Amino acid sequence: MAISTSTVSSSNLLSFSSTLGSSRIHRSSLMSFHNHQQTSNGRLVVNCCSSSDMGSAQNPTNGRQPQMSSMSPFGVTLNDNGMSKPSYKWQRVLLKVSGEALAGDHTQNIDPKITMAIAREVASVTRLGIEVAIVVGGGNIFRGASAAGNSGLDRSSADYIGMLATVMNAIFLQATMESIGIPTRVQTAFRMSEVAEPYIRRRAVRHLEKGRVVIFAAGTGNPFFTTDTAAALRCAEIS
Repeated sequence: MAISTSTVSSSNLLSFSSTLGSSRIHRSSLMSFHNHQQTSNGRLVVNCCSSSDMGSAQNPTNGRQPQMSSMSPFGVTLNDNGMSKPSYKWQRVLLKVSGEALAGDHTQNIDPKITMAIAREVASVTRLGIEVAIVVGGGNIFRGASAAGNSGLDRSSADYIGMLATVMNAIFLQATMESIGIPTRVQTAFRMSEVAEPYIRRRAVRHLEKGRVVIFAAGTGNPFFTTDTAAALRCAEIS
């Protein structure tokens, strides 16, 4: 399980996609033979056995018949049909998207171009078979820590308003993702049954296993805790 806590902008969200695939093939994709050994310096040593050792028919030209191993190349796994598919360092990731990032150039609270850019890049990751969860902030609409004290607003009430802002962002992001064919679910830390599911860990994991993107909103559901804390908490819970 991996977590990205960096602020997401319209720039390369796929840098995290390439990181996922960075461990795909560290040495090479050369097929290994019947026997292979790996030395301490990281080099691959291939041993070809004679035909008599392998019990196979001799090659009429040189009397030696190298045999391919049933083992798959480095960084490649085989599915149930025997077809090769890339393996990645992380099969499930959690992305923290700050509310400020969704505002773009701050001419409006939520920039549709930014949400669409994020949705497309998340889609490119999910097509690789990577399970993606998202925790979204609400600073583009309301930030409780900054608003507390204004007009007698206490910190707890201000933080609850900020949680509602994260739900607004989550619903907007969900609509954008589903408009390009990404099945998405929003789960909130406190009940808002008319617009989103309540956060239930087992249900969230099941959604991810089915290939759906899950957006966690309303932070931890408690005042005095940031959405960064919520991201760390949800990451630990669904790992």
